[in-house]
Amino acid sequence: MNLSPITHLMLRPISCTWLFLSLTVFPAWTMPSLLAQTYDLVILNGRVMDPESGLDAVRHVGVTGPQVKAISPTPLTGRITIDAKGLVVAPGFIDLHQHAQDQESYGFKVRDGVTTALELEVGTADIDRWYAEREGKLPINFGASIGHIQVRMEVLGDPPSFLPSADSHAATQAATEETLEALKAGIERGLKRGAPAVGFGLQYTPAATRWEVLEMFRIASRYRAPCHVHIRYKGEKEPGSSIEALEELIAASVITGAPLHIVHINSSGGSVTQKLLQIISEAQSQGVDVTVECYPYTAGMTEITSAIFDPGWRQKMAMDYRDLQWGDTGERLTAETFAKYRRIGGLVIAHSNPESIVRGAVVHPLTIIASDGLKGHPRNAGTYARILGRYVRETKALTLMDALRKITLMPAQRLEERVSMMKGKGRIRVGADADLTIFDPDRVIDKATFTDAAQYSEGIEFVLVNGIVVVENGELRQDVRPGRAVRAPLSSP
Repeated sequence: MNLSPITHLMLRPISCTWLFLSLTVFPAWTMPSLLAQTYDLVILNGRVMDPESGLDAVRHVGVTGPQVKAISPTPLTGRITIDAKGLVVAPGFIDLHQHAQDQESYGFKVRDGVTTALELEVGTADIDRWYAEREGKLPINFGASIGHIQVRMEVLGDPPSFLPSADSHAATQAATEETLEALKAGIERGLKRGAPAVGFGLQYTPAATRWEVLEMFRIASRYRAPCHVHIRYKGEKEPGSSIEALEELIAASVITGAPLHIVHINSSGGSVTQKLLQIISEAQSQGVDVTVECYPYTAGMTEITSAIFDPGWRQKMAMDYRDLQWGDTGERLTAETFAKYRRIGGLVIAHSNPESIVRGAVVHPLTIIASDGLKGHPRNAGTYARILGRYVRETKALTLMDALRKITLMPAQRLEERVSMMKGKGRIRVGADADLTIFDPDRVIDKATFTDAAQYSEGIEFVLVNGIVVVENGELRQDVRPGRAVRAPLSSP
């Protein structure tokens, strides 16, 4: 490991002086256990917080290879050490909803404490190719769903793109019997190749019938794959309300047995977000396997050419042109500029939610935090530091342990039935993966804004991925790529 001069101040070999002092400070009977093993890396003096066990105490963590091997109240010996005094040692943050899967964005994610970033909403149509393009090249763990949007675009002959345009075949054509069989085959092929989930964006594919959705859920159920779904409608206006859209999916989950995960509830729910969360809570109480996520920002972001902005969008979503901000220039739109950019295409920021709705979603005990990260939006760079800095430290809307549970344990639990390796993530315990985020609770904060989204978060001091330090003293290392594929076993139903 090539370490910078700064690193040697905090990542340093155990010295003879330290061993001499340890003999003085600790009773003789403790020394056999202290000296019995030398770990690859030891984190000393940190406030270790584990949402699974409830541990919240100063501990010393020993790491060898890609795993945590010891958690001790007394110091451990390591070839390399990190002095984490005054810092929190937490499980690495897990993002279930990260669209921007490029090297620049990975840098922003890891500087925000993220050790696993997954594209589970839009996903991909070719699981093998998607994973092969990233294997051995990334600083953090990665994965993608088999995406209903992407498979639908491929089957119906649309050109490859992130999202379908409003006039695309994927958005406008109902599936024939032949098409439906091809869609089912594409989803099943992806699951056989280890896709962690099935992704849906029903607001982008309005021509997909409820029967088509049920058929996709039936395939997912056979593989116990969670369905990560952007619901069909937004807003409270009936028919076509967010409540109706959520009921469609809960019914599909009950009918087929497929696990269900609702993405960005505050973005899709708007003024009825709390009602949607109540419905999800009630469904859980009846035994439905449904979970939900949100992000901590008052604006969303999407493709302006998509079906979301078909005529009538202002009435359905209770928004107007001035609520839209063009990503490239920062300008607020008018009817004229909306029409211009709708012809050109590109990403637009939609200022659609007051802080009260966002806060209500963030603090709700059911919500997982996920970024929905896209380049040009501050959530791509600052989601997790924002939770820890603004919602924990500044407003005290969440306790630190509750916040960590939402960004570590809960997302791991959503996937672990399908992807067994997730049982080793989102926790700090002996045998767990050494995906660890070490941050200063007094300094951690997001810096990215709607006018300057490419700003690193502050206060994330160290990040380990599979036992390798990828952020040291707040800086991203460029010489390591320890990220691994988050992928279910290749299988049959």
